[in-house]
Amino acid sequence: MRFKYALALSACAGLLAGCSAGGAQTPDPQPSSDAPPSRTGDAATSAAAPEQCGADLLSSLTRRQQLAQMLTVGVTDTDDAVSVVRDEGVGGVFVGSWTDESMLANREVPRVQAASELPVMVTIDEEGGRVSRVEDLLGADPSAREAARTMSADEVYEMALERGRGLASLGITVDFAPDVDVSAQPDDAVIGDRSFSDDPALVTHYAGAYAQGLRDAGIFPVIKHFPGHGSGSGDSHRGSVTTPPIDELVEKDLLPFRELAHTGVGVMVGHLEVPGLTEPGTPASISPSAMSLLRNGSGYGADPYDGIVFTDDLSGMQAITDRYDITEAVSAALEAGADSALWLTTEDVPRVLDHLEAEMDSGRLSQQRVTDAVTSIARTKGLLSC
Repeated sequence: MRFKYALALSACAGLLAGCSAGGAQTPDPQPSSDAPPSRTGDAATSAAAPEQCGADLLSSLTRRQQLAQMLTVGVTDTDDAVSVVRDEGVGGVFVGSWTDESMLANREVPRVQAASELPVMVTIDEEGGRVSRVEDLLGADPSAREAARTMSADEVYEMALERGRGLASLGITVDFAPDVDVSAQPDDAVIGDRSFSDDPALVTHYAGAYAQGLRDAGIFPVIKHFPGHGSGSGDSHRGSVTTPPIDELVEKDLLPFRELAHTGVGVMVGHLEVPGLTEPGTPASISPSAMSLLRNGSGYGADPYDGIVFTDDLSGMQAITDRYDITEAVSAALEAGADSALWLTTEDVPRVLDHLEAEMDSGRLSQQRVTDAVTSIARTKGLLSC
């Protein structure tokens, strides 16, 4: 029988804050030198804990419930969010520009959490500048580029700490920020002023401070867009995007990911075709090669990454929708190695889950892949410490 984990939202926030590297209130975090834990799907055992990490949680969930934990979907309002977590058991909801502001303004997120058997990741992409969903509620923050131009890293840390506390008070648990793309694009380009700098060292410095501020406020930060959107050929909202070859990304765009991926953050993978890495016509978000690069790390001088991997939006960006139905996009992303597939509406959730079950029946989506993903998601939610 499925059982309900008694973990209050406030407790989740505290556990997420505990992801902070060393717990220090420092604006210039350094990557951890500790070896990351093994991926949960490995047969990792010890004398004290012979069972796989998360085995009790996994055994409490049906196959469809496990698959639902791997979905993060945009919602229109509180009732929409309550319905999709109660009826389908999705692992996360996304608050977008179209979401009724009363969901946050009236502090209605606890209704969403109460409707779910497991804590729900309540996600948002709050970067500051032109990518802000809570400006009317919490005030305006400068863009990343403006912040790096006018503020110290200490001040950026304090700004993120204040914004994170505000987000937590609204019920948010995960922020798809900071953007760690390295870019010299004009301010109004797809990345543009969302990038701290065209210098990877400055991006790492300021983005690290921003992520630390969010963590210390109890918000789980997610850096993006792996493996680097800053020099892409266009806007993946409008069509396919090609980056410079992987050898060039290794020298520049991947450096912030290398330094920050092990500081208690998640990673969002973009819809980017990368010569020398991804197959022609296959964006990184659904590419096993790109996921392997992130997980293994060795291809760009990083340690293996064991944290949660989100996709960028799979339903509102033409780099994906021009080629794939949402069911195909979600299954391709999860099979490639993403832990949580993100898209913008709830109406297709039953159809997606039906398709994922069929993919498991066929063997294209393995139980091991599902186990790995659900365990990673549970760790992010604070349900597992192993």
